Amino acid sequence: MASTPAHLGDALWRRPSYSEAGSGDCVEVADNIPGLIPVRDSKLPDGPALLLTATAWTPFVASLKPQ
Repeated sequence: MASTPAHLGDALWRRPSYSEAGSGDCVEVADNIPGLIPVRDSKLPDGPALLLTATAWTPFVASLKPQ
């Protein structure tokens, strides 16, 4: 995870394309922050965000897929 502060006010949040329509149980990611990929709970848009480095993103996503 990144330890440098990020200004997320400029983040362009999006939901994954496979999220169910109308479902409030989603994560959102922003891919316009250089060097970081912020992830947040869509139900808590003003809550905390997990900040992943670009190199941590692939193993993070891989760990979420069913084995």
